[in-house]
Amino acid sequence: MTSVQKLSRITLICRQAERLAEFYTRAFGFACIEDTLKIDPGFAELIGLAKGQVRTTSLRLGNQVIALAEPQPAGCSYPGDVPGWDPLFQHFAIVVSDMTAAYANLQALHNWTPISTDGPQILPSSSGGVTAFKFRDPEGHPLEMLAFAPGATPAHWAIRSGISVADTSRSVAFYSRLGLARTASSLNVGREQEKLDNLLGAVVEVTALVPPMQAVPHVELLCYRGNFDRRELLTNRNDVAATQLVFEVERDALDGIVALS
Repeated sequence: MTSVQKLSRITLICRQAERLAEFYTRAFGFACIEDTLKIDPGFAELIGLAKGQVRTTSLRLGNQVIALAEPQPAGCSYPGDVPGWDPLFQHFAIVVSDMTAAYANLQALHNWTPISTDGPQILPSSSGGVTAFKFRDPEGHPLEMLAFAPGATPAHWAIRSGISVADTSRSVAFYSRLGLARTASSLNVGREQEKLDNLLGAVVEVTALVPPMQAVPHVELLCYRGNFDRRELLTNRNDVAATQLVFEVERDALDGIVALS
């Protein structure tokens, strides 16, 4: 069994990494770890582009990292209007200290699109009591801004990953085999949740999974209850929707695996 130590980074597949990096730095204060895009042949091979190439750049917010990967040849653009209950909907949340200021800064930028209706929503205490707003970046990746009540922000939080799933039990079993532990759960309902997701009657089972060595960033499973058609639209690994979670594992778990360089 592979033993995951921590969620190392989230990789977004994109068509214009440099332009998208500018959006993340201006919207949220991410800092570029590398000054320029670099060619990553190992990542190209990993996603099945043996005859192609991938240009990557990494951005840091606090102690947490996202990577922007621009493959050539490019895959499909992000499908429009993918709903939150769809397993294709994988997003990450960015923690902000002041939602009013963060939302105003976002509104001053162009080319992003809202998911939530009526702006940021204050969720009830049963749903975490946070203020949240969902939207799409200029290439269509779903994102969320989160603000905790004063004094309630968990230490070291900057981002967390959210994955929509069809079956919580099956997904928990999968991630448990990787070494992640289930630490919390909630059932999010109400008018605020409906506005956050732009989904009438939204009922969301939220499950937090934490790697053993580092509690943040962690993974949250979002299972929307209802009679939805969850037949997955398969993506190619160079499609913009093919967001990836990159886990750090124990060195012993890599025995027999050939490293890509």
